Amino acid sequence: MSTTHPTATEHRRTGGDLVVESLAALGARTVFGLPGQHALGVFDALRRSTLRYVGLRVENNAGFAADAYARATHGVAPLLVSTGPGALMTLAALQEAAAGSAAVLAIGSQVPLAGIGGGRHGYLHELTDQSASFRGVVKSVHTARTASQIPSAVAAAWESALSAPHGPVWLEIPQDVLLAEAGIPPVGELDATPRELLPRPELIAAAADRLTGARRPVILAGGGVVRAGAEEELLALAEQLGAPVATTFGGKGAFPWEHPLSLQSWLEDRYTTTFLEDADTLLVVGSGLGELSSNYHTFRPLGQVVQIEADLGKLESNHAALGIHADARAALAALVKEVGERGPRHTGAAQEAEEHAGAGGAGVVGGAGAPAPEAAVSGLLARVRDRIAGQQLDLEQQVLASVREALPDGAVSCWDMTILAYWAWSAFDPRRTNALHSAQGAGGLGYGFPAALGVAVADPARPVLAVSGDGGAMYSIAELATARQYDLPVTWLIVDDGGYGILREYMTDAFGEATATELTRPDFVALAESFGVPAVRTSPERLRTDLAAALAAPGPSVVVLPARLRMFAPTHLSS
Repeated sequence: MSTTHPTATEHRRTGGDLVVESLAALGARTVFGLPGQHALGVFDALRRSTLRYVGLRVENNAGFAADAYARATHGVAPLLVSTGPGALMTLAALQEAAAGSAAVLAIGSQVPLAGIGGGRHGYLHELTDQSASFRGVVKSVHTARTASQIPSAVAAAWESALSAPHGPVWLEIPQDVLLAEAGIPPVGELDATPRELLPRPELIAAAADRLTGARRPVILAGGGVVRAGAEEELLALAEQLGAPVATTFGGKGAFPWEHPLSLQSWLEDRYTTTFLEDADTLLVVGSGLGELSSNYHTFRPLGQVVQIEADLGKLESNHAALGIHADARAALAALVKEVGERGPRHTGAAQEAEEHAGAGGAGVVGGAGAPAPEAAVSGLLARVRDRIAGQQLDLEQQVLASVREALPDGAVSCWDMTILAYWAWSAFDPRRTNALHSAQGAGGLGYGFPAALGVAVADPARPVLAVSGDGGAMYSIAELATARQYDLPVTWLIVDDGGYGILREYMTDAFGEATATELTRPDFVALAESFGVPAVRTSPERLRTDLAAALAAPGPSVVVLPARLRMFAPTHLSS
């Protein structure tokens, strides 16, 4: 074992102190993580700082908790881990943070300086090039090789994480640098204010021309709207244009669910895909029109596309568009101003339609014979409901409705990759913005429960719901100890169907039978109780009552629902 650890003598400031001082100077209040041998210098410094430390039992889960904390606060979530295995265990969580634009600042230790550079010195946890493991996952990689480099490196990483689009970053510091005496004064102030990503005025003018001249403008709002906090601007623009709005799964809550212009989130539905395709101008905000947002790449726009996207790599990556590289809030605010200055939208076709309506027509807007936007929206949603109603999915709709009824309006829900979550992506009303988080970006198992812990740390005054299947739950069982240790108000709903339910369904449909999907699992109620966490086994009939009671009780709890749920039929396979 290494002999570089300091002895228990009078404290002297170290590189670890510079790390926590820098984080505090940048506004951090909470850090997540898990200690390891090479990182002990920074963990020792935590006890002398004002930062709150929340320790999880597995580094990947600590990353998921930091991800959800960053989403909930619209800020940066520091994540502290050790070298080698500890660092690599965060990769799946950082991939999700990258896909979901969560500003996670992951700080990992490194082997001592003498072991860096590609040589094989045989240090514990040694990797030939640890940073290389992160370069294809995170926004940026940073290093500090001396104590004096630490404050600037932390500030640069913080700024990168918080710049639009938000995302995870990696900073690594060698063990001996963290332990060495810091010969510089304590960190007082650091400025890491990100540069605003503003739209170019000529592009806003061109987009306004297309939108105000459109007969059938439609808006698709993605997760970028939620991350930017641009909900008010989106609502204002939609109402100015009379444009129906659909939200992606990552954009849930960006637009009021029951608004007359709300198409909701039925993106895995051919009726919705066709509605979006038929827009003569489709405004896509904060979405790259990836696989899930395009009904598995079956979306084929017939009209013009205007795309606002902060991630340059996603701009026009799937469809040609008038591409505007900008933060969603800044671009939508500029569009609201530009459209407002042009006055009411009166294209020739719209004027003709209004005159037709005034003469006794059916109240059309956007072309003779076309329904008003509100009527078109309600007609689409009715067709979606009829399609689902014909598939004998009463149990699934009952379970999802029970969850919605049990969950207080102000509560947040975090969903793992499980069949009930896939239903929630399309059919669940979060009732407010930034209230539903899921792993649909990278799609890894195990997100729901540790993410809910991160949300509860951000705001412990309100209950949080986590939803997992039994397979996904096994990734996070150790965090029941975390929930109990910090007394976090998280209720964990585990839908126990005896295996990987969605994979069972996929394989049965594709191959006639499933392989490797059936699981031996524990008695989740007894297991939770062994951690000192109250638990109950419920049924579809009792779910609403049992879940509401668990959410109302203080501290963590577990509700187990034995049930085999099915997905609604896909529509993309026949497109």
